[in-house]
Amino acid sequence: MNTSTEQHLEDLHEIRLLMERSSRFISLSGISGICAGLFALIGAYVAWQYLNHDYSGFLQNRLDEMPVLWFLTLDASVVLVLSLATGIFFTTRNARRKGQKIWDATSLNLLINLCIPFITGAVFCMVLFFHAPELIAPSTLIFYGLSLINASKYTLTDIRYLGFCEIITGMLAAITPGNGLFFWAFGFGVLHIIYGTIMYFKYER
Repeated sequence: MNTSTEQHLEDLHEIRLLMERSSRFISLSGISGICAGLFALIGAYVAWQYLNHDYSGFLQNRLDEMPVLWFLTLDASVVLVLSLATGIFFTTRNARRKGQKIWDATSLNLLINLCIPFITGAVFCMVLFFHAPELIAPSTLIFYGLSLINASKYTLTDIRYLGFCEIITGMLAAITPGNGLFFWAFGFGVLHIIYGTIMYFKYER
């Protein structure tokens, strides 16, 4: 291969990278994924302790205890807020390091495509709160997975695989609702830690 051909290939590679950067938000942080997973595991542990290590018994005998449902909702909300805060912080820092704009048409498209299934799932879970709370944990996993897949076309494709794993985990949780808390901890905790670790070593080191 002569020098001229090598130069053309290098130019094509640079053009491809520029096109990718203009159409995809590539600054998602692996560290934020790890943090989100740790927060989820802590939240699941707090819920497990609050329920006296008997999540299945809670589903069978205490579905009408609204204070318990409100506590679990608060617990999950705290996990969500902390995960979002760390996600914004580390992703912003990562974007600045790469010289990428944090807010542009690409990040807007990413946010919109992420939020459509996410908000739909949140509303659906509010309905389940009063009618079938045992399906809330599976539903959060499934809708979250759909959100990731829907947003993956505007960011790194790796996030699509996490989405598929979340959906599968949610389906398994729906089949065995008595183990919903464990599947929730696995989906939002363990899978996020694995995903974040892979992302960190693949893109950030």
